Amino acid sequence: MAKLPGRKTCIDLLSRMCLIRRFEEEAGRQYQRAKAGGFLHLAIGEEATIVGTTSVMRDDDYLIGTYRTHGHAIARGTPADSVMAELFGKVDGTSGGRGGSMHIFDGERRFMGGYGIVGGNLPLAAGLALASQYREEDTVTVCMFGDGATNTGNFGETMNLAALWSLPIVFLVENNLYGMGTSIERHSAVTDLSKKAEGYGISGERIDGMDVLAVRERVSAHLDIARNERRPTLVEAFTYRYRGHSAADPEIYRDKKEVEEWQQKDPIETFIRACDGVLDGKDVERIRDEADQTVKKAVEFADQSPEPPLETLYDELYVVGETIGWYAVDERSPEPHRGEYGEDAPDVAKELAESGAEHIEPDDEQSRPGVRN
Repeated sequence: MAKLPGRKTCIDLLSRMCLIRRFEEEAGRQYQRAKAGGFLHLAIGEEATIVGTTSVMRDDDYLIGTYRTHGHAIARGTPADSVMAELFGKVDGTSGGRGGSMHIFDGERRFMGGYGIVGGNLPLAAGLALASQYREEDTVTVCMFGDGATNTGNFGETMNLAALWSLPIVFLVENNLYGMGTSIERHSAVTDLSKKAEGYGISGERIDGMDVLAVRERVSAHLDIARNERRPTLVEAFTYRYRGHSAADPEIYRDKKEVEEWQQKDPIETFIRACDGVLDGKDVERIRDEADQTVKKAVEFADQSPEPPLETLYDELYVVGETIGWYAVDERSPEPHRGEYGEDAPDVAKELAESGAEHIEPDDEQSRPGVRN
């Protein structure tokens, strides 16, 4: 069993896990109220893997994740206010309200983003580690991704280059047993994911992702390898998410009993028990109250933050430069498209519908089988 750290570190670990748990619960509630748009992927149950990993990273190390990364940003120090505002699509969000839940980003704290494409962050992580190598820095990159991402082509290609170029990366699989709604036994021929990169020359280790102390101890050892031996390794953190893949997931692929069994291993409750003698009931109550207040203020902040101006809709979407090529052309229109101003929309929609109707040939009208004229 991993050694219990001092009281100050115990308070910090518990505070971060409680804040992430409370934030995720509130994010789900705000999503149901239609305050947060797009998709929403919660990491309730995975707090130990997130906090255990980030707590042993240096401030100048790089972290890159997936689309389930509200907690990762908070664990790196991004204010809950900014993360909640991003979920609400407001200008004070981490990506100016343009990325939403799946694209939290904080370059100042070297959290290089969540990404909506499964496995899309893997080659980017290799690029970050290559940058450290070029600059002759001793910084390292931690790349966190789900079990489903190990089946993508990006996984094999990135493992090959990372091993070939001896890049300072720790690949960390957050194995929550399901790739969306498909169990790992049904989506991966190799279910011990710690061995999945061995064929590329990258050794791995499976750890208990529900135990924050175990995660700290083993990820710290892998960070030392990346930093001092300048080579990649892989860690498989065995963990579990209590909620569905996303807010729209009905969870028909698993039963409640399985969820309840994993909740018996709850990372926060397990750590509180481990801290007996170091933290008392009043400490725990205070930490939970602080998390409640922080999240409450985050919602108020996000509510009060303004919407991005409509005329900025096309800002920062395209590369604008001197590079010749169709992909570099500034395709923005000088003015908003017709109907983009809310007050114009009804009239423009009617005009477009009437204009289209003028071009319908008589024979085209309701000529499809099964359509009554």
